[in-house]
Amino acid sequence: MSGWESYYRNEGEDEEEEQDEGADAEGNYKYSGRDSLIFLVDASKAMFEPQDEDQGTSFDLTIQCIQNVYSSKIISSDQDLLAVVFYGTDKDKNSVNFRNVYVLHELDTPGAKRILELDQFKGKQGEKRFQELIGQGSDYSLSEALWVCANLFSGVRLKMSHKRIMLFTNDDDPHGSDSAKASRAKTKASDLRDTGIFLDLMNLKKPGGFDISLFYRDIITLAEDEELGVHFEESGKLEDLLRKVRAKETRKRSLARLKLKLGRDVALTVGIFNMVQKAFKPPPIRLYRETNEQVKTKTRTFSVDTGSLLLPSDTKRAQIYGGRQIVMEKEETEELKRFDEPGLVLIGFKPLFMLKQHHFLRPSLFAYPEESLVNGSTTLFTALLTKCLEKEVLALCRYTPRHNSPPYFVALVPQEEELDAQRVQVAPPGFQLVFLPYADDKWKVPFTEKVTANPEQVDKMKAIVQKLRFKYRSDSFENPVLQQHFRNLEALALDLMEPEHVPDLTLPKIEAMDLRLGSLVEEFKELVYPPDYNPEKAAKRKTDGGGPGEKQPKLELSEDELRAHLRKGTLGKLTVPVLKEACRVYRLKASSTKKQELLDLLKQHFQEA
Repeated sequence: MSGWESYYRNEGEDEEEEQDEGADAEGNYKYSGRDSLIFLVDASKAMFEPQDEDQGTSFDLTIQCIQNVYSSKIISSDQDLLAVVFYGTDKDKNSVNFRNVYVLHELDTPGAKRILELDQFKGKQGEKRFQELIGQGSDYSLSEALWVCANLFSGVRLKMSHKRIMLFTNDDDPHGSDSAKASRAKTKASDLRDTGIFLDLMNLKKPGGFDISLFYRDIITLAEDEELGVHFEESGKLEDLLRKVRAKETRKRSLARLKLKLGRDVALTVGIFNMVQKAFKPPPIRLYRETNEQVKTKTRTFSVDTGSLLLPSDTKRAQIYGGRQIVMEKEETEELKRFDEPGLVLIGFKPLFMLKQHHFLRPSLFAYPEESLVNGSTTLFTALLTKCLEKEVLALCRYTPRHNSPPYFVALVPQEEELDAQRVQVAPPGFQLVFLPYADDKWKVPFTEKVTANPEQVDKMKAIVQKLRFKYRSDSFENPVLQQHFRNLEALALDLMEPEHVPDLTLPKIEAMDLRLGSLVEEFKELVYPPDYNPEKAAKRKTDGGGPGEKQPKLELSEDELRAHLRKGTLGKLTVPVLKEACRVYRLKASSTKKQELLDLLKQHFQEA
């Protein structure tokens, strides 16, 4: 039996709670189908011509990019379906026997075997091997290549949520003067669009530049939320190509589609997206040791008295309040959690400067217009965003994400669109949905006496801070623990001699910092510390046991105090460390550190006494 707060939060250790919350934040997208992606690669002669003296070919760049996506999918979305199709080849391999189209990989989940198959086509030796196994063809039809891709999608029996083709080529006019082939390709691209298959162009660098208007402008598909159009900048580097691919293949699923009510009769629809979420190592999978088959866990509830199997309707929930056990039906607890209909309700507007850094509670969400519930939402949303940016104000709202969720106060902070040099979107236009604290969330911390610094010390520290400033972007720093974990798995899966070493980018660059600072640090130490100060000697003293010296708070309560709490029904207000210490004093053994179990042990002890 747990407290009311457990109806909204999962019990367990901190990391387990974060993982549960993270899974909840992702929504139910995994039940709506799988993402499917086909890499359609031009294998004609132009793709094998070197771009520059110091760079490889467009074909090699494409293979590296696809291999990178395969590896990242194994880590992030191993249930997604991927395929690789070459067109403009000498040999052909496809279900409809079209010439010059070679299906290397059917639509299936990514795996180590597929990555190794792609690896054999990398570099100059890989290109030679490609010529031996598949070869280049002198003629091809793009419409037939698109037809083969459509057949791959239709041959999958699983439910698919997103179907996308990424076309890699450096030929901006594939059929030249052959208007019949060009017309058939445009017709087939239109058919794909009608069946919900998106076609994206990954145009690669070519001498004289890639002219999108010659052919591809008429066949590329735009998603509903891609109002800016396709990124037509050609790619000559792996980093640029990967950025374009990731921008296209990343999921754009909303956590929820809700109404934003601006007044009694004015509302629009917004999609709520999760832009930032803590990444965890994937949980281990239990296998049966005899066959290596995956083991499924099933939970059953039995009566303590009779041992009979209990149905969900046979169980109830209870809460101790005022020394009494209050029993509730499951339906009643569900009703308790319902405060309002899901949605956003505008309360008013506030200047942006009123939102402070110490208001931070959790990572923000992102609101973007949706036309699914209310037509014209995009127009109204754009007008609201434009005015909020002009007036530098935020919208204060009441946010109820689901029927069984408590309401939150949130600030809708306007965000302008940001593009990089390659015209790839870095930040989308919309509102950051920032969670605001309630009065109960604010704590008063007793600060120690403030020690003031003199102006000379302040000026010297300003100079140090100025020297160590740099442009920070969170996407420039990968979690070294996670990355090394995945490199280790990759080495095992691909049978590598040793895992690739991952540099820890979170470590400070001591030598570069010392070079920048020069004598500033020594000058600051002379201003702040006494002449004989040595930081090495100021380390924590060790205790007799060898561990660091720590003050242990006194947690013991007298028996009379514990009985008084029990009579008043306030025993549950004591902290877990206090309850653990009380159990230790009375030699009560708990199988876990859950608060409710500690409370039950103490209550049982005093009732028996």
